Amino acid sequence: MSELNNIALKILQKGKGILAADESTGTMTKRLDSVNVQSTPENRLLFREILFSASCMTECIGGVILYDETIKQQTSKKNLIPELILNMGSAPGIKVDTGAKILAGSPEEKITEGLDGLRERLKEYYRIGAKFTKWRGVYNISKSYPSKLSIHSNAHALARYSALVQECNMVPIVEPEVLMDGDHSAKDCFSKTSEVIKKCFEELILHKVDLKGIILKPNMILAGNKCKDKISKEEVAKLTLECLKNSVPSEVPGIAFLSGGQSELEATENLNLINKINDTSFIMSFSYGRALQQSALKFWSKDTKNIEGTQKIFNHRAKMNTLAAQGKWSKDLEN
Repeated sequence: MSELNNIALKILQKGKGILAADESTGTMTKRLDSVNVQSTPENRLLFREILFSASCMTECIGGVILYDETIKQQTSKKNLIPELILNMGSAPGIKVDTGAKILAGSPEEKITEGLDGLRERLKEYYRIGAKFTKWRGVYNISKSYPSKLSIHSNAHALARYSALVQECNMVPIVEPEVLMDGDHSAKDCFSKTSEVIKKCFEELILHKVDLKGIILKPNMILAGNKCKDKISKEEVAKLTLECLKNSVPSEVPGIAFLSGGQSELEATENLNLINKINDTSFIMSFSYGRALQQSALKFWSKDTKNIEGTQKIFNHRAKMNTLAAQGKWSKDLEN
């Protein structure tokens, strides 16, 4: 087995998943503003350090995606953040794209940038301790979108990024996110997501990316947030599994879903139902941001010194998702 395949499997073994703590400073500021906490580098670090030193990190979290600011920060004990994460038995990762910008030729859509100078940045992150990376492509969905241009451009960027990451001995997380915003049906989401993922793998293969050494981070198949015609959670699981079976080559070791606007409970329940019917060789786990942190953040904002209470809430959410990643979660366990 390749070293990259080992890293990918270790991150997702035994129901472990990924904590997406890679919010940009702007996004983290919005999150902190929403709970009336001032967004300073110190406060951003304080909240993250509380999570990264929680006991669930050892049992439930196989990897943590960091932002450029965070990976270079020191903990209160003067260790670098990647050291803290490694000491908890988890792998430090890093978001390396520079954000989604307007796509020339289709101004309603986005293309993710960040390839310029990426090889040099990757070497630096690897030196600091990163074991894996993340790059997110975003796709609008409507009658006309995603366009062929958006599907091709984002797949090409994801493949170029992945090839550079593997060259630097890290595992790339490939994240093509078909957004939930809109009034599209689950059926539309299924067909567009299938098209997007297939194109990504075409490009990954063309760029000679070792598929055994990546993690796919897709959206689940859901109706748009403005669609009146919602489907059952069982149907979400069935369609999501069918989409991935038809679109993802069998060499890929693991799939870690994004929560993409689902509530904490929905993200856990849907993951559990997918795993109850998962008859593939893929590990199906989670790579959640808000769906792992939101309750902990709300609790922490009321008393930023209450570390134990904040960790207790985070530990619970992580444990629930680890059970869901094994198809062992039930609603009774939430109380």
